[in-house]
Amino acid sequence: MANKKISFLATPKLAIIFLLFACIAERTFSQQPLRVVVAGLTHDHVHGILSQYHKGLVDIVGIAEPNKELQQKYGKMYRLPDSLFYDDLKKLVVKKRPDAVLGYNAVGKHLDIVQVCAPLGISVMVEKPLAANLSQAKQMEALANKYHIRVLTNYETTWYSSYQDVYNTVTRDSIGVIKKIVVHDGHQGPIEIGTSKEFLSWLTDPVLNGAGALNDFGCYGADLMTWFMQGQRPIAVTAITRHYKPREYPKVDDDATIILEYPNSTGQIEASWNWPFSIKDLEIFGETGYLHALDGKNIVSRMRENIKGTKVTDPLMAPFNGPINYLTAVLRHTISGINDQSSLEYNMVVMEILDAAKRSAAMGKRIVL
Repeated sequence: MANKKISFLATPKLAIIFLLFACIAERTFSQQPLRVVVAGLTHDHVHGILSQYHKGLVDIVGIAEPNKELQQKYGKMYRLPDSLFYDDLKKLVVKKRPDAVLGYNAVGKHLDIVQVCAPLGISVMVEKPLAANLSQAKQMEALANKYHIRVLTNYETTWYSSYQDVYNTVTRDSIGVIKKIVVHDGHQGPIEIGTSKEFLSWLTDPVLNGAGALNDFGCYGADLMTWFMQGQRPIAVTAITRHYKPREYPKVDDDATIILEYPNSTGQIEASWNWPFSIKDLEIFGETGYLHALDGKNIVSRMRENIKGTKVTDPLMAPFNGPINYLTAVLRHTISGINDQSSLEYNMVVMEILDAAKRSAAMGKRIVL
């Protein structure tokens, strides 16, 4: 006797039960926190992930940090058990097999993380920028491709709802072709705002950070330019760096202006440790309109007809509202994580821009890519 096919249309109760089970299973899976290892505690941005850990939004299964003083400092501050801390990253990831490793160490040591994790098939997300120099970035890219892992970069501005709103407006062609993009990122200076001694020690080191303000804040603009230009590399880069505070920052630049040339538009990146207050904003000049994201949620606009407007944007929806939600979605294949602000593809272009900017500033000439 031939088997009969069961039709969901013929058995509606069975269909409802099946769909309900599927929804519950999907919800349970999506709510399971990502299991991560934190590599390094010398980046002050680590406070963000440790705060999320206490909220149950991420499962930190281990922290690799050889500095015992830092282990004690953060252990006490966030009431972390001693068992969470390890001196060696490789021993930790081999033992715990996390979903991903998050880099909160010196930028110049991001490559070290990928060298450990890639052969083990473990993906990595680092704090911006991707690497201290282009050579390191290329090695990270090669390892990611060889071992088929994700290497992602976290920028604070990626999660700004105002920036996403501006991007959506531009892609709808609401202000015409982009003619100029201006990005400001900076503050009074790392010493002036009170960064930790461990953060300051590598942030002001030309090898461990790759530069000063040029790398620290110039990377934001380079990433945003690449995003708005759909991954397109600029034709040429011209940069000027200044050393306004040689006493405070003797080894690295503390102010940078970077000009990017595209076929039909220009980008201007202003990065500084010399401003009277912290600034992160974005200006877009189109053929028929102007958009200015003042901060993470506020936008002002002006059209050719002198029509002015203001907008307060709503928070972004998951998984595009923060690095852990984004990383979880990428690793669980609900979003691609390709050709966006955190992607390796776009951040390789960022590293080319920063490399050209350093060469331009050093040689005093326009660098053609």
